[in-house]
Amino acid sequence: MVAKTKTARQADRSIAEQATPRLTVAERRLRGRALRANVPRSSHARRAEAPNRPDPIALLEQQETTRVPELIPIRHARMRVSPFAFFRGSAIVMAGDLAHTPATGIQAQLCGDAHLANFGVYASPERSLLFDVNDFDETLSGPWEWDVKRLAASAYIAGRDNGFSKAACRAATLAVVRSYRVRMAEFAEMRNMEVWYSRVAADDVIALIESKRTLKRAQKQLGKIRQHGSLQAYSQLTEVANGRRVIASNPPFIMRITAEEELEPLNRLYKEYLGTLRGVEGYLLAGYQIQDFALKVVGVGSVGTRCYIMLLSGRDADDPLFLQVKEAGTSVLEAHVPNKPEFAHHGQRVVVGQQLMQAASDIALGWVRGPAGRDFYVRQLRDMKGSAEIENLSPRELELWAGVCGWALARAHARSGDAVQIAAYLGSSDTFDHAITTFAEAYADQNERDYRAFLAAIKTGRMVAAASGT
Repeated sequence: MVAKTKTARQADRSIAEQATPRLTVAERRLRGRALRANVPRSSHARRAEAPNRPDPIALLEQQETTRVPELIPIRHARMRVSPFAFFRGSAIVMAGDLAHTPATGIQAQLCGDAHLANFGVYASPERSLLFDVNDFDETLSGPWEWDVKRLAASAYIAGRDNGFSKAACRAATLAVVRSYRVRMAEFAEMRNMEVWYSRVAADDVIALIESKRTLKRAQKQLGKIRQHGSLQAYSQLTEVANGRRVIASNPPFIMRITAEEELEPLNRLYKEYLGTLRGVEGYLLAGYQIQDFALKVVGVGSVGTRCYIMLLSGRDADDPLFLQVKEAGTSVLEAHVPNKPEFAHHGQRVVVGQQLMQAASDIALGWVRGPAGRDFYVRQLRDMKGSAEIENLSPRELELWAGVCGWALARAHARSGDAVQIAAYLGSSDTFDHAITTFAEAYADQNERDYRAFLAAIKTGRMVAAASGT
């Protein structure tokens, strides 16, 4: 009922919008430029701390109350590695900070956790490699500036973590914002369908590489990524037990589920999930049989959420498919956006957000409500997915990666936001670029203060970290 109710609301709103006189492109440009009077582009340099800023450690503790207690020490261990790792796991902290920064009022579908490690390549349904945002757990409609500021801050923090100079950190950060601004101007000139069908292909990224050494590394990495799929996962994540292929346990990171009382509801969920697929995909997935389930630790910020992997077989045992069934909770942005989300199901929120932002999405995307009323979304575990190892990038490589991420984010925002108004507001000068870079540097300092507070909480025993997060 949730999906039908929302669809009906969207249809009603669409009809109402069509009946309302629309602004011309020229009027939208004027409106975008006029926004500079109330929200000067230079004002984005400010990082005004919110009055009575919440304790970042308390925010993390609050977020962890709904997670699997035994896995939380692994989360802390992964966040302890570096300020960038902490930044990746503390989106809830920055969400509150972003709510107190200048914003034009133009809305777009947000990633909600835009950072350099949440972009990468994956396979389109046509099996070509695309580059795009690849994490949507926090997706929600909100001010487009929030994604830009988080992505820019991640570039500065990553550069500093890598030991780069201040100039190199600023160069990488500027690359994010400059690319976003320039690409948004291009999207503003396109027809709606052209924007929708626009994509950043892996070959487009390769074409930007000037260094022969970097090019060779990138081509080698893409070759490996093309092998990432269910067959590879089948060889790496399974073993033979009692004459049949099952998921291999590796506690606490992969824990096979064998108790009948746990398996029964999980098997039932698969049938419900099939009903949320968009069309013929449901027919395709219905032809697979469930073979095994396991609980798997994933990511950094996601550690502690309930994430299952499901092994299925198609025509025979040599036709495996791995699905990931990942818990979807409240977006960290929800407490800070003016309009509350219309989705009553967080799994559906994630799926629709991904379909709005990505150039092409996984055919297995769906959602389901699980035990204890928890929401989940479903996707393929591996489908030629891969990203850069940010800590191994040179200054020039980081700058290149940051620029491509800015390009992909602009394309994602242009699909759901008003590219004409955003582009007109940004303009052709680098005023906004330098303002956001100044913000990013200041936020990198704030992130380090929060990181030190996090380490102190571990040292005093307030937070428990595992010996290793690997």
